[in-house]
Amino acid sequence: MRTDNKAFYKRLYTIALPITVQSLMLALVAAGDALMLGQVAQEEMTAVSLASQIQFVQNMFLMAITGAGAILGAQYFGKGDSGTIRELFSMMLRYCGVLSLVFFAGCELMPEGLMKIFTHDRQLIEIGSAYLRIAGWSYLITGISQCYLTVMKITDHVHPNAWISSSAVILNILFNAVFIFGLLGAPRMNARGAALATTIARVIELGLCIYFSGKEGYLRPAWERLLKGNRLLASDFRRQCLPLMGGSLLWGVGFTSYTAIIGHMGVDAAAANSVAAVIRDLICCACNGVGSAAGILVGNALGSGNLELGKAYGIRLKNLSWVIGFASMALVFLLTPLVVRMVILTDQARSYLTGMMIIMGIYMIGRCVNTVTINGVLDGGGDAIFDMYSLAVCMWGIAIPMALLGAFVLHWPVLAVYACTCLDEVGKIPWVMIRFRKYKWVQDLTRQENC
Repeated sequence: MRTDNKAFYKRLYTIALPITVQSLMLALVAAGDALMLGQVAQEEMTAVSLASQIQFVQNMFLMAITGAGAILGAQYFGKGDSGTIRELFSMMLRYCGVLSLVFFAGCELMPEGLMKIFTHDRQLIEIGSAYLRIAGWSYLITGISQCYLTVMKITDHVHPNAWISSSAVILNILFNAVFIFGLLGAPRMNARGAALATTIARVIELGLCIYFSGKEGYLRPAWERLLKGNRLLASDFRRQCLPLMGGSLLWGVGFTSYTAIIGHMGVDAAAANSVAAVIRDLICCACNGVGSAAGILVGNALGSGNLELGKAYGIRLKNLSWVIGFASMALVFLLTPLVVRMVILTDQARSYLTGMMIIMGIYMIGRCVNTVTINGVLDGGGDAIFDMYSLAVCMWGIAIPMALLGAFVLHWPVLAVYACTCLDEVGKIPWVMIRFRKYKWVQDLTRQENC
């Protein structure tokens, strides 16, 4: 089916740009932490990077819950059914609230145990534990605000969504400077200052979400459904959420395992990996934005009953993902000399970072193609289970075992082990293309009635 190029790209730009900016602003928090703490001490920067993996794992759960809501919500929005979206809103709040409480309790009650997962260095454990005791309060709030932001995103309020997130990020960075370095009369708190800044910013973000949600034209939760939803919608939600949860856990725990493996190869390796991870997250913002927009565009078209249009959108977006991938690779290569000189590292850590950036450049092709195609197009059409299968095989069946074997049995060089952690995204591209061309994702997930 032929599509209107101008209308398509205008719609894509309208949705993707605010989400890309939002993703960029969120990544800038980690970058700000790394740069500011990197000016204090390598150990402070590394400890916070390792401790932040706890929130990374929490985000994997949150992404599954809000992702399921976004998949169904985008299709029901295409259908024009706002009542069902309000019920989905309440369902997301219920699950995310319980999850956030669990992670908050873990950070407050056993921060040292959590840090020992990622490092055996006593100094890093002490710094990271102090960070988690404060940052845990932000984890309690994050799940709730993410539900509000997800509903705004799928109901054509992407600009307020991006504005709220960006404002919170800017405040986070400003508070980082104040509390890390002790500016404006505040105490110098180093890593604990970064945690306090994050917590204050999250409180403000949630307040803005609630404020905007109360305005005319915005959807609010169906509070009467907060503790009890309808069976059919709950069944549809689980059908999308469970594969997403499986995929998110496999990906999130897998990425955390990569960090832990590199972290146990020495402080220099951990420091270089921390910086490389920040750069990776910054450059991935474009594919994250297009991926989210892809899910909304495809979902809206399919939910309205226009399956051919949804299929045509998916094909165009898949092709676009290759362009983004190669552009991201070129950007990594261009930034490498600048990044290596920006942070205070030992000579050994700087050498590791240079090699990691080169390897990451190749990795970015696979990351961008897979993010847009799998997490955007396939998920938008309800084919959420494929991501879980591909991660189980490529990440857990190949990349992680090779990294573990190389690090702890064969004692490979740090860069060889790092390359193993990048295998999964590049290696699964052919499989992703085969799955895409089966067009199992071209389906309308909505019901006539949810009761």
